Amino acid sequence: MKAKLIKTESDYEAALERIEEIFDARPGTHEGDELELLVTLVEMYEAKAFPIDLPDPLAAIHFRMEQQGLKPVDLVPYIGSRPKVSEVLSGKRPLSLSMIRKLTTGLGIPAEVLLKEPNAELPSEDTLSYARHFPIAEMLKRGWFGDFDGTAAEAKSQLEDLLVDFAGPLGRDAMLASLNRQQVRQGSKQDDHALAAWRIRVATLALKEPLPAFKPGTVTEEFLSELARLSYLSQGPQLAKEFLAKNGIHLVCERHLKKTHLDGAALKLPNGAPVVALTLRYDRLDNFWFTLFHELAHVALHLDQDDVEAFFDDLTESTNDRCEKEADTLAANALIPQREWKKARLTSKSSPASVVAFAEKLRISPSIPAGRLRYESGDYTKFKQLVGQKKVRCLFE
Repeated sequence: MKAKLIKTESDYEAALERIEEIFDARPGTHEGDELELLVTLVEMYEAKAFPIDLPDPLAAIHFRMEQQGLKPVDLVPYIGSRPKVSEVLSGKRPLSLSMIRKLTTGLGIPAEVLLKEPNAELPSEDTLSYARHFPIAEMLKRGWFGDFDGTAAEAKSQLEDLLVDFAGPLGRDAMLASLNRQQVRQGSKQDDHALAAWRIRVATLALKEPLPAFKPGTVTEEFLSELARLSYLSQGPQLAKEFLAKNGIHLVCERHLKKTHLDGAALKLPNGAPVVALTLRYDRLDNFWFTLFHELAHVALHLDQDDVEAFFDDLTESTNDRCEKEADTLAANALIPQREWKKARLTSKSSPASVVAFAEKLRISPSIPAGRLRYESGDYTKFKQLVGQKKVRCLFE
């Protein structure tokens, strides 16, 4: 019999028959080598086809108690109070991750047994140590912990369990492990822990949204020009989200946390899909469109390059960083082609009517040239009636 991977029941039966035929083969002979290989292949097939179920967590705890002669009171250091021990042992209270960690360390019961998941591991201590600095009270206030309705103090005490639900399909350590693969455009002091919490929140929201697969090279000048024309419509921001979604790009709007000073971010999910996240901290159309295009420029130019998986931007900050300058330039030119901008010769002293006429010609929102003139002149008192104040959040909230 020619040895090969066992994929079917008939392959399995044939291998067993051959093993029986050469069972007495001596090691080192041709048949001995064949026997050794067939036994290995059979074991591999059986492990996949007939997996052994993990023991029940409560049965494992009772077994260990019997082994070590422990009474319920002896579990208080691992589970908590006597009432909690009684509830856990009777199946009325589920094991929390903090309980599982203590039982694994103290009684030597494997985590995968208590978690009821083969090869499962508890969150690393580094992850927990980092997450304890998250702005828990604010996250709780915003409903980031799902159905949990306890106090901030209770949330901190149960953080290990809440963190698993919060990080969701990203994996318990996946996001925190990649935080060094990011670039932050920011001059003022920031809270790195708040930034990490916001990043996880944005990514988990994006993962809940099923989109077609993103094709690298999608974000081109033509793509951005088509997107810019959506700004001409009153529901432009919502249409932009739909347009991006059809092309495999997530658009998430989530308010920034204190001490993060963010306008937007571009990042990758574990599956490689790009996410553009906007905070809408300035509720204006001009800010929405420029920030959106700046982050899309990062998707087109920089994600997957230089080992950077995320860019975080405070666009009020000037920068000499090459990547940020490239994103600024592409965003500005995609919204208004440079040749059209020079030809128009608009200035901060131009009339609102001339700015609107220019926007009509390009079929874009007048907020875009108005915002550019305000930025280039540094005079943010100009064209207030054109920048679309309070016209964005209402579309997403």
